[in-house]
Amino acid sequence: MSGIQTMGQKNLMFFSGRAYPELAEEVAKNLAVEITPTALRDFANGEIYVRYLESVRGCDAFIIQSHTAPINKWIMEQLIMVDALKRASAKRVTVIMPFFGYARQDKKGRGREPITARLMADLFKQAGADRLMSIDLHTSQIQGFFDGPVDHLFAMPILIDYLRDKVDPATTTIVSPDTGRVRLAERWSDSLRTPVAFIHKRRDLDVANQVKVNEVVGKVRGRTCVLIDDMIDTGGSICKAADALYDHGATNVVVAATHAVFSEPAVDRLKNSRISEVVVTNTLPIPEAARFDKLTVLSIAPLIARAITEVFTDGSVTSLFEGDS
Repeated sequence: MSGIQTMGQKNLMFFSGRAYPELAEEVAKNLAVEITPTALRDFANGEIYVRYLESVRGCDAFIIQSHTAPINKWIMEQLIMVDALKRASAKRVTVIMPFFGYARQDKKGRGREPITARLMADLFKQAGADRLMSIDLHTSQIQGFFDGPVDHLFAMPILIDYLRDKVDPATTTIVSPDTGRVRLAERWSDSLRTPVAFIHKRRDLDVANQVKVNEVVGKVRGRTCVLIDDMIDTGGSICKAADALYDHGATNVVVAATHAVFSEPAVDRLKNSRISEVVVTNTLPIPEAARFDKLTVLSIAPLIARAITEVFTDGSVTSLFEGDS
């Protein structure tokens, strides 16, 4: 027999950038591992320096970084961390981005626009990433932008488990804020056994974060409406959608979203809206100043830890979602 065989064992190493250390620590606790010590600092001109303080040769590396503000800095830091791992002979690098930065720019709406979600995937591939892991991508087609495996995780089971005891399926409707989320709304309704409605809206292509609600389609009068979305940025769309539901006779509106981007003036809008509760996950850091009485934050860390375990042990990530992944 030719070649050399060794009895080496796989070695999982977990790394974190500086964007959201609290989430990384929670994931590490669920994995029962320690975050690998890493020197991360900024030069005077803003350039980022990375050096791992332990050998990473031959390891199965998992790097988590939340793409929060300042988003470009944290994306760049994660890219540099990937490059450092590959140059230090890590065997496989999995990039974990709970919130995929630039995911909204996944297609050309008009001429001379970029497809920045594709650029993001290309950057991580060029840096040396072997695999991507993210939660509730803005559109599923982003999986095809990366030349390699993409683990698309879903927060829906976590959100549904929380809401299941809070709503009565007989008087509840799942509402998609636009036609693009109808398929997701159908999955919610299949799980909760409720009807589906959606809101027809138009977005001002020349002004970011500006929408106009046109019509509500579906049964909402006299019902509790669970308004679902992948992210809440400035809160304008979700608050207008809630107002439209109340105008069409809804008795209560609960919002469930995965990513709490909460750019200004989202917090003020949500606090002062007629929405009774806003349920989100902790894919992005939410400072105390951005928390309010109607906000509920659910942890995504156990899901990420389970997905890492499945990838490391060559198991099935799809099994975490009963075939929906």
